[in-house]
Amino acid sequence: MRRVLRTYPAQRDDIADLVTRRPLPGPQLPQVDPFLFLNHHGPQTYRPGNNGLPFGPHPHRGFETVSFILSGAMAHLDSGGHESVMQAGGVQWMTAGSGLIHAEVSPASFKRDGGPLEILQLWVNLPGRLKMTKPAYTGLQREDMPAVAVEGGVVNVIAGTFEGQAGPVESLTGVAMMTVELAAGGRVTLPAPRGRSVFFYVIEGRPEISGTVVEPWHLVTFDEDGDTIEVAASGPVRLVFGHADPIDEPVVAHGPFVMTTREEIGEAIRDYQAGLFGPAPVIA
Repeated sequence: MRRVLRTYPAQRDDIADLVTRRPLPGPQLPQVDPFLFLNHHGPQTYRPGNNGLPFGPHPHRGFETVSFILSGAMAHLDSGGHESVMQAGGVQWMTAGSGLIHAEVSPASFKRDGGPLEILQLWVNLPGRLKMTKPAYTGLQREDMPAVAVEGGVVNVIAGTFEGQAGPVESLTGVAMMTVELAAGGRVTLPAPRGRSVFFYVIEGRPEISGTVVEPWHLVTFDEDGDTIEVAASGPVRLVFGHADPIDEPVVAHGPFVMTTREEIGEAIRDYQAGLFGPAPVIA
């Protein structure tokens, strides 16, 4: 069984009127290779007649984004022609690869009516050999993902496998990703193979993780002395869990681009300015 090495609190960093917390990167944890960045937006309630999410068209290259819609809704449009509206419980997995312009905004109904909103976005790095791969997008509603019953809860499988159930996303790099929901008294044993980096973020509740109680809005790192993680809940708990092989390559990030050298960052900027990422999506 892996044990907790340390916990890292999310730092408050609001974006306009959007409540935002960020545990990664943080002052003492630059990455959990290949997991680079996590923004936790909300929870908050928007009034009717609001402006919605502020993420208009912007470019990415060199990595993947995984967005978890915990409450509310999010509309996605991108220069590859992908378009969807993800509802609460949904997940979108976007491979920016060689370059994509996308927008993540609130649908018209949410801006009109308001309501609760909570969204996570995780950035997952790609190795140098895959940074210029063809962009792709998968949008999943809650019912599109296997929901595996565990003691007092459920594990929603997005990528990889849990208890023999495979998630619908086939990651380019073998990333496993899932969300876990436990009621009071719930327990689950999560797979954490030796040599793999573990991504573990507590959204809600105070779970006991391999014997250590962790506060909400904290990222957790683990030792290597085992291949499972034990989670027990004394009250309602929600968390995001994943694992992946470390890439162990240089990471050079500049705004929306993540490459391995400064030269590649310069090339990404020039390609974007030259229109090689395709046309920016038009928001109605």
